[in-house]
Amino acid sequence: MRVLYLENGEKEGRQGRNNQLNMKRILEPEVMDSVEEAIEYDAMDFTEVNGAFAQEAIALGSSEQAVVLDAGTGTARIPILICQMRPNWQVVAIDLAATMLQIASSHVHEAGLQDQIRLELVDVKRMPYKDEQFDIVVSNSLVHHLPDPLSLFRELKRVLKPNGGIFIRDLFRPYDEVTTDALVGSIGAEYNEHQKKLFRDSLHAALTIEEVKDLLSEVGLQAVEVYQSSDRHWTAQRRGHW
Repeated sequence: MRVLYLENGEKEGRQGRNNQLNMKRILEPEVMDSVEEAIEYDAMDFTEVNGAFAQEAIALGSSEQAVVLDAGTGTARIPILICQMRPNWQVVAIDLAATMLQIASSHVHEAGLQDQIRLELVDVKRMPYKDEQFDIVVSNSLVHHLPDPLSLFRELKRVLKPNGGIFIRDLFRPYDEVTTDALVGSIGAEYNEHQKKLFRDSLHAALTIEEVKDLLSEVGLQAVEVYQSSDRHWTAQRRGHW
């Protein structure tokens, strides 16, 4: 059992701390690859949150040129926004769901960004890219889908340049069902019952902020700030220098 050092200097094992949680992690399917799921996901209005994500991500790099990896791109809404804000940046956008990438391709073509965004069917746990290839890695709402997120963080560290930027955001797992019920009830009448169930399942499958910190430490990703960025999200970020 790996030993953790807490801020007050006390030592606590990962399993011991997890046992203090009332709500255990319940996995959901890793890949949403049916046509119906992809269409329904793409129809959800994430314009505001995607825009905020893209703006915060590009703020972590001041260079006019950058090669970005978007891990778990879905239908490529975020890479499109990034490239519209940074016309000289290149994005490699990967996903394991072929149907998502089909929709993503149509969005990229509609935006006229085929020369900036390269879509690839790739497993984030086993990426075919060279070591230290990317200036910045971004990922939105991917981590909770993975049964073993450690493999993702290892791969991100491998393909990222030593001084590269990091911007990862996802849901965090609430401590109890009462909190989960309140979050699901807060998403609004515009979401149907199936979409609310998907959100509930994602909350159950998410990590806690402490679990995220542990994983980053375990793979040796240093100087990464991890914090609660909303009533349901954590963010991990590091400013890049390239």
